[in-house]
Amino acid sequence: MTTLTTNLTGLTAMQSAPPASGERARLAAAAKQFEAIFVRQMLASARKANFGDELFGSGAIDTFREMQDSQFADIAAQTGTLGLAQKIEAHLARFVDASASGKD
Repeated sequence: MTTLTTNLTGLTAMQSAPPASGERARLAAAAKQFEAIFVRQMLASARKANFGDELFGSGAIDTFREMQDSQFADIAAQTGTLGLAQKIEAHLARFVDASASGKD
């Protein structure tokens, strides 16, 4: 199974999943956003490694790569490819569930 097929399968499963409770859904969205930010920063740091002058380097290429990295980070976070958002959500869910049960 190719990576593209795996990612599309994961995205389809996420879209068909039943919606979570209000606080839990906000936590999941925040965890995905954090993962996307983390992946963007990781890719930006990797791009800073310069192994010499590029043959076809320009500001336009740099802008395109930033946009490409940003899109990749968003897709990776939405599909759960790295799994960081799931771990963050699972860790912080204890606090959301505890505060929700304390309101009763």
